[in-house]
Amino acid sequence: MNEWTNTKNRLVSEIRHLGFPEELGDEVARNLGSPKAMERMISYLKYVKPKKAELVVDEMLAICSEIEAWREKKESQQANAKYNEYMNRDWDDD
Repeated sequence: MNEWTNTKNRLVSEIRHLGFPEELGDEVARNLGSPKAMERMISYLKYVKPKKAELVVDEMLAICSEIEAWREKKESQQANAKYNEYMNRDWDDD
């Protein structure tokens, strides 16, 4: 079994253990997308033990939002590095 499938199965199992339907676990895994994000969700489920599906979805959305913010930050840093490289270029060598 690959890492993604194994982590997804653990996430779905944890969600079912809390009394929520398997379909919720499938959707949460699909939206989170990566094993690392699913591991964060599994940790949340184990330690918080939410009683409402809305809390599960809220945490999933928070994790997704943090991942997107991180991606945007990395893209901005890469663009800034290229810009700085361009601006610091020694134009006399051409």
